[in-house]
Amino acid sequence: MKSVKIKGMSCQHCVMAVTKALEAIDGVQHVSVDLQTGTATYEEIKPVDASAIMQAIKKAGYDVVG
Repeated sequence: MKSVKIKGMSCQHCVMAVTKALEAIDGVQHVSVDLQTGTATYEEIKPVDASAIMQAIKKAGYDVVG
């Protein structure tokens, strides 16, 4: 499992938006977003470029930390 820290989430709608954004990426599955820690974890079933993850999160309206 890989994880990424996300800034800007404040409610369950935010969690769902990030979850849907990550699930839409080819090769990503088992997405879990934790509002309290601001962390999204996911499994790659094939290699996924980290920039694709960051772009999907930014497109959903949030920022990647670190």
